[in-house]
Amino acid sequence: MYIVVVGGGKVGYFLSLALLSEGHEILIIEREADKCKVIADELGSVVMRGDGCEVRTLEDAGANRADLLVAVTHRDEVNLVACQVAKHRFGVKRTIARISNPKNEALFKMLGIDVTVSSTNLILEQIEEKLPTHPMVHLLTLEEGNLEIVEVNVQPDSAVVGKKISNIVLPASSLICLIINSTRGAQIPAGSSIIEAGDHIIAVTQPEHEAELRIALTG
Repeated sequence: MYIVVVGGGKVGYFLSLALLSEGHEILIIEREADKCKVIADELGSVVMRGDGCEVRTLEDAGANRADLLVAVTHRDEVNLVACQVAKHRFGVKRTIARISNPKNEALFKMLGIDVTVSSTNLILEQIEEKLPTHPMVHLLTLEEGNLEIVEVNVQPDSAVVGKKISNIVLPASSLICLIINSTRGAQIPAGSSIIEAGDHIIAVTQPEHEAELRIALTG
């Protein structure tokens, strides 16, 4: 697989190092000459100096034959433009962008970036996963189906404790697909299944209904 990496900082360097070790063909695009020299000295001729947002630079990098472009600079706007140019000018099928500000994630997805990676959100999700009182934890985004998989921790004072699933009004396009109980283990629920305090509910919903689902399952 031929992969273009825009940004030769620490993230770009170590990402490229890992990809090279897996046998992929890599080209790093980096604006700063000193970084290019370090990469060339340590990884060989897998780096070119240039602006990953410019059409000419991406053309020289052979973006028209790239299977994937990954933009990992420290500037969100640069990563967005690089992915946009790669996708719409050179037909790169898959683009991945690093995001520093989580508020930009929705914009990136709206503009067609295939995958966004927010280090801030990743750290927050790890923190939330360790907080037993946190009502909802985001587990996974299914890009193709525009769906979110979330985990809801049922607290003793939750409005759904003691209720049958069939009596819980869920938002549109939402489904409870698994209940994990410390005593019974994991169960695929039926309409007659009763929610207990301490249950961990795995549910699927659309991003726009995530807040409604949280309210429905936590009160």
